[in-house]
This record gives sequence, C-alpha cells and structure tokens, in this order.
Amino acid sequence: MGGKNKQRTKGNVRPSSSGRAAELLARESGVIPGFVGFGISTSNEPGYVPAVHGAEEIDNLVDADFRLVLRKLSKRDAVTKLKAVQEFGAMCQERESDIVKGVLPYWPRIYCKISLDHDRRVREATQQAFEQLILKVKRNLAPYLKGIMGHWIIAQCDTYSPAASAASVAFQTAFPLNKQPEALSFCKDEVLNVLQDNLLKETADTLSDPQSIPEEEREAKYMRLLTSSLLALKRLLVMIPQTDREALGERLAHVLSQGKFWKYSKHKTPQVRGAFFEVVAALCELAPQLVEAEAARACSAVLLSIDDSDPVVLPPLWEAVLHILSSIEDCWTHVNARKGVLPKLWVLLKEGGHGLATALHPNMLPFISKLPAEVTEPKLDFCRSFFTSIIQGLSSERAVASPSECAAIVFATMECLRFLLLQNAGEEPEQRAMQTVLISEQLLPLIDKSLGNPALQSGPLFLQITEMLVSWEKRTTGNDAKTFQRLLVDFWDGLGSLCVGYVDQEQTEQVALEGVASLLQIMQNPCKQVKRKKSVKICFSDQEAKGQGEDPPSGTPPTELSESQGKQDSSLRSSHLLELVCQLAELNMVYVCERNSERHLHFLALLLRAFPKPQVFQVLLKSEDGKPEQGLEAELGALTKNPAVRFLLQRVVMWLRQDDRQDTDFLVDMVFSALHCCNSKGEQTLVLNHITMSLKWGVILQIIQKACADAGYLEACRGWLKGSVLGERLVGLAGELCAFGLKGSPSLSSPLMSQHSHSWPLISMALSQQHNNESLIGKVYVEQIIERLHATLTEAKGMSDAGNMEPLVSFICDVASNFFSSVKGCLLLAAAEELLLTIFQLCAQDQTLTHLSDALLQKMKLAYTAGVHSLVTQLGAGVTKGTFLYSAAVWVKTLLLSSTLNAKSLQVLVQAVQSLAETLSSAQQSECLLSQFICCLTPTHEEWVCLRKALPPQWVKRPLLCGRLRVTEEIPGVDLWKVKDMSRLPAHLCASAVLGKIIFIAVPADTQQEETHTSELPDLRHMVAEILYALQWCEEMEHCPAMLAEYYKMLQDWNIAEKTHSNSSAKAGILETLFTRSREEGALWSLTLASYIQNTKPDASIIKSHCGNMESFYPLSEQSVCTIQVLCSSLTAAEREGLIALSIAELLNWQEKEQDCAHSVWACLAVLHCCLQAETPVEEEILLAVMATLLEWRNSREEWFLFNSDLGKASAAELALPVEMMCFLCWLVDRSPTVLGSTHWDFLLCSMLAWLETASESSGAFWNPWVQQFVCANCELIVRLTDFFIAPPAGVAEQLPSELSSEWQEFFVEGIHNLLLPLLVKIPVEFPEPDEPLFPMAVVVAVGKALSYIPIQLLTQNKLPARFVADQKSSLPDALQTLLNTLGPLLLFKARPLQLAVYHMLHKIMPLLPESDCESATAKFEDEDEEEPCLSPPAAIMTILTATEELLENILGGVQVGEFAVVQPLSMEHCCILGYLLAWKLLLTFFKAAPSQLRVQYSLHLRKTRALHKLLLHLFRLMPENPALPGQPTEMASKDPKSFFTENLSLSLHKTEGLQCEVPHLACSVYYGALKDLPAMVRLWWNSQEKRVFSIVDKFTSKYVSSVLSLQEITSVQSSTQTFESMTVKARSATREVIATYSVDDIFIELVIQLPQNYPLGSISVESGRRVGVAVQQWRNWMLQLSTYLTHQNGSIMEGLSLWKNNVDKRFEGVEDCMICFSVIHGSNYSLPKKACRTCKKKFHSACLYKWFTSSNKSTCPLCRETFF
Repeated sequence: MGGKNKQRTKGNVRPSSSGRAAELLARESGVIPGFVGFGISTSNEPGYVPAVHGAEEIDNLVDADFRLVLRKLSKRDAVTKLKAVQEFGAMCQERESDIVKGVLPYWPRIYCKISLDHDRRVREATQQAFEQLILKVKRNLAPYLKGIMGHWIIAQCDTYSPAASAASVAFQTAFPLNKQPEALSFCKDEVLNVLQDNLLKETADTLSDPQSIPEEEREAKYMRLLTSSLLALKRLLVMIPQTDREALGERLAHVLSQGKFWKYSKHKTPQVRGAFFEVVAALCELAPQLVEAEAARACSAVLLSIDDSDPVVLPPLWEAVLHILSSIEDCWTHVNARKGVLPKLWVLLKEGGHGLATALHPNMLPFISKLPAEVTEPKLDFCRSFFTSIIQGLSSERAVASPSECAAIVFATMECLRFLLLQNAGEEPEQRAMQTVLISEQLLPLIDKSLGNPALQSGPLFLQITEMLVSWEKRTTGNDAKTFQRLLVDFWDGLGSLCVGYVDQEQTEQVALEGVASLLQIMQNPCKQVKRKKSVKICFSDQEAKGQGEDPPSGTPPTELSESQGKQDSSLRSSHLLELVCQLAELNMVYVCERNSERHLHFLALLLRAFPKPQVFQVLLKSEDGKPEQGLEAELGALTKNPAVRFLLQRVVMWLRQDDRQDTDFLVDMVFSALHCCNSKGEQTLVLNHITMSLKWGVILQIIQKACADAGYLEACRGWLKGSVLGERLVGLAGELCAFGLKGSPSLSSPLMSQHSHSWPLISMALSQQHNNESLIGKVYVEQIIERLHATLTEAKGMSDAGNMEPLVSFICDVASNFFSSVKGCLLLAAAEELLLTIFQLCAQDQTLTHLSDALLQKMKLAYTAGVHSLVTQLGAGVTKGTFLYSAAVWVKTLLLSSTLNAKSLQVLVQAVQSLAETLSSAQQSECLLSQFICCLTPTHEEWVCLRKALPPQWVKRPLLCGRLRVTEEIPGVDLWKVKDMSRLPAHLCASAVLGKIIFIAVPADTQQEETHTSELPDLRHMVAEILYALQWCEEMEHCPAMLAEYYKMLQDWNIAEKTHSNSSAKAGILETLFTRSREEGALWSLTLASYIQNTKPDASIIKSHCGNMESFYPLSEQSVCTIQVLCSSLTAAEREGLIALSIAELLNWQEKEQDCAHSVWACLAVLHCCLQAETPVEEEILLAVMATLLEWRNSREEWFLFNSDLGKASAAELALPVEMMCFLCWLVDRSPTVLGSTHWDFLLCSMLAWLETASESSGAFWNPWVQQFVCANCELIVRLTDFFIAPPAGVAEQLPSELSSEWQEFFVEGIHNLLLPLLVKIPVEFPEPDEPLFPMAVVVAVGKALSYIPIQLLTQNKLPARFVADQKSSLPDALQTLLNTLGPLLLFKARPLQLAVYHMLHKIMPLLPESDCESATAKFEDEDEEEPCLSPPAAIMTILTATEELLENILGGVQVGEFAVVQPLSMEHCCILGYLLAWKLLLTFFKAAPSQLRVQYSLHLRKTRALHKLLLHLFRLMPENPALPGQPTEMASKDPKSFFTENLSLSLHKTEGLQCEVPHLACSVYYGALKDLPAMVRLWWNSQEKRVFSIVDKFTSKYVSSVLSLQEITSVQSSTQTFESMTVKARSATREVIATYSVDDIFIELVIQLPQNYPLGSISVESGRRVGVAVQQWRNWMLQLSTYLTHQNGSIMEGLSLWKNNVDKRFEGVEDCMICFSVIHGSNYSLPKKACRTCKKKFHSACLYKWFTSSNKSTCPLCRETFF
C-alpha cells in the first residue's frame, strides 16, 4: 500500500531502515538477536551465525560498491538477488584482494541465508560467486570457516545438480583432496550443529516467514533442506576420519535417539526417504555400533519399508536392507519376517519390481543368502513362494515391455535357482524334494512359459540354462557326481517331454516350435547368443551355501564359474542333446510327410541348421526306400549312400520344385545343411551341379545370396559357381530375359514378368559379385552375358516405342551399374565398353526421343559414371580409336554438327558430357586424358568456318543502328528479316555450349600458367574465341526467338562468359586470336574483340603489340575499319592523329582510285569519324578540306548522296557513304560550327532536307537496317541542328552568316516538320505489327526525338489529311481536331517510343484546347436555367480512356486495391497501361490549363462517367507499396529519401534501362497530378470508399504524398506573383499555414488556413484571426464559404482565396447573397444571383433554384413560398 513516494507522517524526516531497527533493538534490550530465522531456538548453545549489529558503522568499513551489492542481496525479489549475486562474483574477480577481504566478516550471514534461497538460479550463482571470493581471499577465509561450513556442505548436497556441482567446485578450489577431511574435521561440531537443528528443530514455518511466503514455497524449501541435510550428514560421516567419527559418537547417538529422525523413513517425500536410507546405510557401514544401539528402530524402519517402490527410494533402501542384514545379527528378532517383510517382498516381486527390476532383482541373491534358517523354514514353501513370485513378475506390464527389465528378472531367477540347488546338492530326502521342486515345479514351467513367449526366447534365459547344464556336467566327476548325474537325467527327461509335447501337435504354434529350435540351438552353440547384458555368472561355494559368510553384501560372493574359459568349456558334452534332437526330428518328419505340415517343415529346417549331422539325416530317412535310382548312382557314385545327400535329393529338391511354394528360404538352408555332411568340395560340387538343372531361378538366387553372405557356404559352392553347368544356364537365362523384354511389357505385374522377378537380380549378382578380386562365375560366361545385354540395349535404343522398353532398360541398367561398380577390371571386356557407350548415348539424348523416365535416366547416369570411373582408375584408359572415350567424343561431335538439337536436348547433352568430363577429371591419374577427350570433341578449323557461316545474319541490325559496327555486306532479302522463330539451334551454338561447359573442368583456375595448358589443350584459345563469338552473336540478336533466349539464359546461368574472361591461363592467346580474326574477317569478330577488351581490360602495351604500325591497316578494307573502330578508344592520341593523316591523304586523292572509289572514301570517312569521336585534335584546314571534298562530290558524284533515290533499291555500300557524311556533318555542327561558311551551311541544310525527302518517300523500305541507319543519321543531324539554332554556343552566333538563323526558322523548320509529322503517322500504317522483326523501331525513336522540337504553331496548323469522327461533338478548329484524331489512337500502339512521341506532341497543345470551349460555355451559362451543365474534355482523349478502362479492368481485376501489380516491360499490358496513364497525364494538363468556370463542367463530366473513380482504383494497384526511388545509396535514403513523388519522371524515347519502374513511377506521377489539380474529386472518391481502401489510401497519401504536396502548395503561395486589391496573403511553411488579410475602409478580416496531415484528402481548416467591423453571423458565413471553396473546388489555395475575395467584394458592392447557398458568387459556375422572385424581389442563382425545385418537388419561392414565375 505504501511506496517510496508516499507522504510520510508529520515529523518523520528519515526513511525507514531495517539496519537502524536492529541496532535499536540491540541497544534497548541488550540482547543480540540469534540466528536470522523466524523461530527462536530453545537451545542454550551459542548461535552459529551471529547476527551483525551496528549496521551503520559496518557499512562504512566496506567498499561503497560492495556495500550496495550486499544491500541488494537482502532484497526479496529473486531477479534482484540473482543480479546482485552475479555482480558480487564479478566484483570479487575484478577488485583487489584487500578490498574483497573487507567483505569477509559479513559474508557468512549472507551466505547462510542465500545458499538456501528458494530460487535455484540464485543458489547456483551464490556458489559460483563464492568460488570467485575464495580465489581472491584464499587463506583469509579460515577464520570464518566454522560459520560457513555447515551450509557449505549442505549446498554440496543440493537437490539441484548445477548448484551442488558449483558448491563442490568451490570446495575443491578452497581445499585440495587430501585437505578436505582435515577441513571438515576442523568444523565438524559446527556442521553437526547445523544439521542437527535442521533435522530435529526446524519446520517449514520456522524456516520461512509464514506471513510473506506461500505455503507451497515454504514446504518445498523445507523438503529440500531436509534432503540436503540428510545427504550432508552422510557426506560428513564418509569424509571425516574414523577418530573424528568416534569423537562425534555421543552427538550422533543423540540424533539417532530422536524419534523424529526415524520418522523420516515414512516421510511423504521420496527424496527425504531416499536420503534417510542412504544415511542409515552409511551408519551401518561406518558406525555399526550406533545402529546396533538403535537396532529395534533401525530394523523396523528399514525392513518394514521393503515394499517402497519409488524410483528414488528403492536403490538406497535395498542398500540399507543388505547392510542391516550384515550389521545386525539379530535383526529378525525386531521384526516379524513372515507377516511384515516377506509378504511385502512377494507382492513386489510379483509386480516385477514396479518397473525397477534392474535395480531390485540383483539384490535378491545376496538377500536370500543372508536369510537365516528360521526365516526360510519350511524351505520348500519358502522356495515355492519366492520363485512363484519372481517368475510371475515376468508377466508384469513393464517386464513385458522392457527387455532390460525382463533380463534382470531372468538373471536373478537363474542365479537364485542355481544357488539353492548348490545348497541342496545331496541325496537326503529333503534335498531331493528341494531339487524336484526347483526343476520340476519352477525351471521346467519357466522353460514352458518361454517357449510361447518371443520376448523370453530372445532374452538370456536359454543361455543361462545352458551354462547351468554345462556347470552340472562338470560336477558329474566331483563329490556330488551322482546327484548331478541324476539332475541331468531328470532335466533332460522333463525337457524331452516338454519338447515332444509341442512337436507332437498338428496345430502347434509356430512361435513354440521356433522357441524349441532356439533353445536347442543355443544349447548346441552358446557362443552365438547375441544379446548378453550380464558378463559375470555367479555360483556360490559350499561354504557360502551354508550361510557362514560374514562379508558385507556390498561385494558379491566368491564365484566358481566367473568367466567363460573357452568355447570347449561352454558347450554341452553329453549325448542327451543329440538324442533329443533325433527324437524330435523323427517325430517331426511324421507330420511333414503324412500331414504336409508347413510349420513342422520350418521347424525341421531350423533343427538341421543347428544340427547338420549324419545321425539326424539317418533318422529322417527311416521311412524312405533304401535304394536310390540307377541314374543317380551312376552320376553321383558313392554319394548316394550319404544319408544327407539322399535326403536332399529325395525330399528337399522335391519340396523346392513345388509350383505353389512361395517361401523357399528355409529349404535352401536345408540344402546347405546337407552339403555340410559331404566329405569333400568335389562331392559338394557334384551335388549342386546335379540339382541345378531342376531348380527354379529364385532358389538358385537364394543359394548364391546365402553363399555370398557366409564364407563357409561360399567355400562349399565355389566349384559349382565357377563351373559350366551354372554358367551356361545363366547365359541362356540372359538371352531369354532380353528376348522377352524386347517384346515390350506393358505391365510389371504380368504373369511372364512375375515369373522372371528373380531373374534380373540373379544376373546382376552373378556379374557384380566378386570374391578375392575374381568374378563369382566363370569369366567366359560374364563376357557372353555382357555381349547379350549390349546387343539388346542397342536394339531397344533404336525402337520407336521405347516407352515399353523401360522395364528392360531399367533392368539392364541395374545390372550394368552393379557390374561396373563392383567388378575390378570389368571394362577389359570389349562388350563392356560398348555397353557403357550405349548407356552414355541414352543418357545424352532428350527424353522426347528415348521416352525414358527421370528416375531411369538418373539410374543410367550413375551407371555410366561408375563405368567411366572404373575404366580410368583401374585400367588407365586412353583416347584412341576404338576406345570408349574416343567413340563417345566422336558420337557427341557428330550430334553437335548435325543441327538437330533444341534448347532442351542440348541441355541434356551438355549435362551428360559434363558428368563424363567431371568423372574423368576426378579419376584420371595424369592431366592429359580429359584434354585428349576434349580435342576429339572439338570441331576442326574448317568445320568452325562452316558453322559460323550457317549462323543467321540478323545479328547485324543492333550493332549497326547503335553505331558500334560498320558493315557494307550484301543486304539479305526481306523474307530473312521476317523470321521470328527457330525449331533447332544452330550447330555453332551447340558446340560452343558443350565446350564452354567442359573446358574449364580441364583448365580450372588462374593459378596455373599458360604454358601448362598449351600442351594439354593446344586448341584452347581457338575454343574460347569461338565460345565468345557465340555469346556475342546471342547478345546482338534482336527479337530473338524463345529458344534462343532460353539458350542464352542457360549460358548466363552457367557463368560461361565470366569464366572465359577471368581465366588468365590463356588470356594473351585469346586476345591475339580475336585480333587476328577481326583483321581477317571483321564483322562480329570485331564486336567480340571489343567485348573481350572491355571485360578483361588488358594493358595498352599488349594492344599496341598486336596493332603494330598504323600504316599496316591501309589500304582500308571493311575488316580494317571494323578493327580500327574497336581499338580507337585504346589507341594513343598520336596514333589516332596518324590515322587521321593517312585517311585525309587518301580522301583528298579520291580521284586517283580507279576501282571501288566509293568504298575507299567511305572507309576514310569512317576512320576519320571514329578518331574525331575519340576526341582527337584536328586542324580547321583539314576540316575545310573535307568539306571542300564533299562539295566537290556534290557536283561531280551526286549519285553518292542518293538524293531523290529509292532507298529500297540501294545497296548497303551505297547507303553507308551518305550515313558517314551525315555523321561527319553532325560532328561539325557540334564541335566546329565556326569552320563552316555560307556555302557550307547551304550545302549542309539543303542536303539534310533532301535526304529527309528521300527517306519520307522510301518508308516502305524501312525494314532494311541500312535504310533505318540512313533515316536515324538524318534525324540525328536534324536534332543537332535544332539544338544548335535554339541555343548556339557562346560567341558562335556572331560568327554565323547573317541570314542563316532566319532561313532556318522561316523555311527549314517548317520543311523538316511537315515531312517528319506525316512520316511518323505513316510508319504504323506501313508496319502495323510492332512485334515483327521488320518494324523500324529505331526510326520511330529517331523521328520521335526530332519531332519533340516541333513548334506549337506547326502542330495547330498541321498539313495532315483531315480526319473526323462521326457524332463527335467538338468546338476545336479542324486542324487541331484532325491532329487529335490522328495522333490520339497512336497512344495505344504497341511501340513505346511512338506512344511517347505522340504524348510529347499532344502535351504541347493541351493548354490551348480549353480556349475553344470558353466562348460557347459562357454563352450557354448565361441562358442556363436548369441543372449544372457538364462539358466533356476533348473527345479524342476520352475515347482512349473509354477504350482502355475495360482492358485495364481485365488486366488488373484480379489484384486487390492496395496490392502492387508487377507489369512486364514492353508487354501488351505495359503498352495498354502506359497509353492509359499518358492519356490521363494529358487530361490533367488540359484540366490545369482550363479556367475555374470550365473546370467545374469538366469535373462534373468526369464524375458522371466515373472515369476518375476507375483511375484511382487502378492507380492503387499500380503504385508500389514503398515508392522509394531505386538505386539510392543507403546514407542518402536515410537522410534525404527520394521517391517517385519527389523526382520528376523522364519519359525518354530511347530509354532502355529501368523500364521496370516506368509504370509505377508514371502511376505515382498521375496520382500526384490528380491530387494537385483535382483535390475535391479525389477527396469525394476517398470518402465514398469502403473501410479497407479508405485506410490504405489515407496511410499511403499521408506517408508519401502529403508532405511533398503541402510543401509545394505553401511554396507556390510564397512565390506567387498574383496580387489582390485590398487583400494580402502570406504562408508559413513550418506550420503549414496560409494567412489571408482582407481590409476595406474600416473593415479588417484575418483568416488562417491550416493544411491537414493527409492533405489534400482531409478537410482544410479555416480558423478565425482578427476581425474588425464585421458581424458575427456574416463572419461565420464568410468562413463557411471559404471552407466550402477550399474543400469542394478543384484548384489551389490561391484560386480559392481569389474566389472568396470576389464573393466578399460583391457583397460590399451591394450584391445580395443568394438565399439558398448564402453566397454571392455561385460555387460551381461562378455566376451572380439573377433569377428574381416577382413577389419578394429576392434574387437566386439559376443552378440553386433548379436544385431547390427538383429536391423539394415544388415550384415555390424558397423565401416567400409564393409560386415562382
């Protein structure tokens, strides 16, 4: 109820202190409090932990930090105490020893308290802290030991093991082992005081405060203290010397004399009882005289608790029982054994010890050995009761469930039985009666019980019986020979009757027969018993048997048969066993022969397995005819007289041949039992050869399996396995199986298939099993089988319906796999290599051809991998003709060159070859094997050339149009460019993929030098060059087919490019090869060289060494030009200047060239342009000379310029020259425009326009890449000129010809755009499919970029053919309407550059369109008497929106609002969404440019069509959840995050990177524009949404948009140039407020406009500032008006304020409010009240009256209620 902050009583200025209270108590009463407990000791002995008083003084003597920790230790909270103890330990470890010593006087009291704490973590931490204290103070602890030791030894016996362990560690730290008894002796009295008080005085309530601690916790603490104290007492007795124990004798006797001590034997807590019995056992052992003094109590406490079966109590209890029996001779006088002890014991034994047999039953033998005669009389009854009880325990639930429990009971039973038999070994009547009871009434019934119980059969019982019999047999030669001979006879008679009883039943249980067989087998061979838990066998001596021993029972009695002395001593030597077996076999045979008992047949097999003796077989043949067949005698000779062989041939073989027999395993055992009786291996082989011809395959398989599993059996069968009889049968079997498999088996369950279910495993085993590195069967037969399997697999591979071949292939594969992996040297056989090749070929082919399952392919892969590994590791194979590796390489190469592979089949082939290569790499001894294989696999130089020529040439388009390559080869026809798909991969790509995957297995890393690999892979540089060539071809392919894209992705996933670039071992050689190929062939090789240089970045010196002298490139060829273009950026400035000089010289002397003059000047211009682009300095004279040359060509070689030519008929070389001219002129305009004179400018501009006219007339040829290059270069020249004339460089304008700029503006601009605009419109007409490879996308980009400069007047006065739509309402001029109708539909054309080009042009004219609606709308509004009119935005744009809304609903309909829909760039969906969003961007631009009056009409139309509603729903599917700009550095993203709302969207036509973000960014841009320009409509939509959407929109807008929009709104107010008469507007960006002050004459009004957090969704609050001269009601009306304007007008704050000011101005001018809306100016159409009532003369707005009449259904005046006319 209180607390630190509670108000104290008046005058009480100091807080309470328990320390002061203790001090006051001591001072006033003069008595120092005793032990800090809650009960007061009645003892007169001094307190053992004196309480410390004078706390204030003591505290001052201790270190301040320790003082704080010690105070925390007295807290009640467990966590606080735990932290305090840990802190105390840490401080002891860290502080100086002198400081720590200061704590010692106060440690005993604290330790004694917290070492008994209820929380076990605190107790453990206390001992750990104590250890740290001991380590620091060491010997200084000695003066305080007596105060600590009692609780310390209790802590070592803590019931929580970690705490006890920590206390013991601390004790060992303080005292070495040899000093520990001495330390305890020193404190023995104090320790005993503590233990005595705990055991005899303390209670749960005195130990803990009953007022504050729950009863459950008090009880638990007390029980723990009792247990620990009892265990501590035992520890004390054990550890102190005998002299000290004697010194404590009186005090211990006092403890034992207390009744409370002995009551602990009946305590309710098992831990206390267990500890008590441990103390009693220790007292009996160490101080027996003390126990004898209390014998009556001790015997009663211990012996009467004999039935306590708690797991904690039972072990110490029986230890105490045995000690009591040994220590107190007259113990049985104090208890009644017959009534109080033995009945309890019988009950306990009957219940199997309650699951504690492993602890209880080992004590039975010592227990009964200590029982005196008076307790066991009459002996027969005692023995019956004892054994009946203990054997009954075998049926208890736990004994049945636990083998260990059962074994413990069996061991105890047999030990006690053998002990009692030895005690009663004599011929006296009493002894003979006892023997009869033990054997007939106990042992034989136990055996009988076990025969029906599998658990007992598998236990140690049979072995124990055997050992007992062996022991009796040994004693038949001693003093008691007669007795033991009689015992053996009695036992065997009884056992024989028992076994015969089981066998002589037709319906006997199989378990019983197996039990009989198991018993007989163990008796025959005891060493084969598997599980034995007990390693010592007990047999008491005669002296022990008479009970005269005095040794304590803690040790075991002397042993007579302690350990097995060898196999010969452990087995039975008498003939009783064999006689019994023969008797049982003869009886059993009757049931087998006469009644066909399957159970008895199994039993016979078990008997013969254990007893393969001629006597047994002779007994089995008694009922048979003694004469064998004549043929048999001739074949087997004397063997026919062998009873075992005769039984085998006459009986076993017949049983094996039975068709309906399923289980033959046990019969095969009979075969081996019969073979065991043959005299030689030759005889065994003869017998097996004879029976082989008549046995089923499954039986033969079982014979071989058993032979392989047992060395003895294998030795018996060796001759038969290697012989011709079995070998030829197996070869015939393989032929049958293969023939059967080739017929095709639809079902594995068919009769024929089940007939051969054992055949394939048999073949597999015969081939793969080896012994001593030799095959199981003859080598010649192995080869024949393998040849047959290979022939079959080859035949199956070529069959069309290979799906039915799967079972056959699977079987052959299993056989081959086992054979390859198991048999050493298996591939020495030619047939084996051929089989391996066939399996490899099946693995390397696509499943669509082989029709094999994935599982089977995996199996085959493992098979050929095992075969290759075996081939390389065991035989060291080479790659020569005829070998497996050579054949595999040739087959793969042929497959690669055949061009029949698709991406999937190539992948399968690559995986197979890779697996083969990896196996070779891991298995090869030298490094050359894999390299030789790769060389065989690689195409020759001539083959590579053919493969490169076969590659489709479409790759040229991309580098040509990007300007990375100059090619003038012949133009392929239009049909070639139409190809969109391919069904097969080019062979070059296939070969490159395979080599790329495996050469880096042979050349793995950068660590090895190049020379090493040159010898291994001499073709490495050429292979890598071809791989790079294939990669470059894939990279350059535009509109690549799906198969090619899959192939390229596959290579990227394999990281082949990275591996080729990073492999340094052949880098120089690869560069040299690529350079040579580029000089010789150019084209794609040059691009490959460029890519390699870019990725590997070789030194300039290496490139210089390859280039040599620049003059070597001249005279220039196309290949030289390509190479120079690639190397130009890597050359020095001097080298580039040299190239320019050489090119100019050749260019100026162009007339000297007699042949191919045009090609020469093209090459020179190309090299010149490359050098100029590389920033090579050049003199003006050279440029002027080139320009002069161009003018000269204009006059003399005009055909080179292709003016007014049909570009579709021009060759690539003819088109390339004007392109180079355009490029050169572009560079001049950019870099050196001042060089050009008036003539040059005229030539340049006229040529540019002439080229454009030529291009516009040849639009049908735009499919041609060279024509596209021509148009792109022309458009680039137009863009550069436009940029130049819009913003000429500083100082250049003055140097230009005077009339140039005006000519450009007046003539050329109009001429250019009047050609470009129709050209752009014409392209989608000529090429309607943008996905086709023919579509001139590059031209669209170039023309669109040029048209982005088109002046607005050329758009409004365009020369496009007129295009109008029927029923389209429009007030626009015809030219504008035509423009909209022509360009509008192109917004949805699936070509992104065209969409953006159209958007940029329409964006320019959008602000002009509302002007056309102004006049008609004004006239219409003046006469409008009805509902507010709505006006449609431009119909062409609205048509686009209507067309795309349904498409977007289909695309995005499945995405919930608020979830982000990912749009694939450049897909049909991307095009549709892009057009939709661009149309909205245009519409928002149009809306923003419209005056306020028109905005209302437009917004009303949008509301009616629900266009904005649909837009906003789509936007919240297209905007990402986090619109952060991708690619921001982490630091910037956290400090100044950029988002799609803060950054402007760049809608560039030629943008190719980051298209993934274009739609999300555009969606954010449209949403931002809608919030900015249509805030009222968005707010209206937001308020109408369901709760989930409402919340999503609110959170998103507040988090990402509101801050940006609010800042812009405030900034626009601050930077606004708009001024108002009599009103000033200010803005505060920090508080997001706008303050408007209106003053007229004496009237002063101040309004504060506050933007909400979720602006503009939330309502803008308008608050009152100062006001003077305005009535309250009027003031409220005006505030309401402003709030209404800002909430419901689609405009900015400035526009709302302007509208509000006009309203107020009109009010002051005398215009009365409309009495419906209470405003002068109408909120929507901005009209004044004009419709007056004839009765009351009040005026109303027309729109307000219309709403009044329609909503009230009346035509009366709202004010006077008269009819309104």
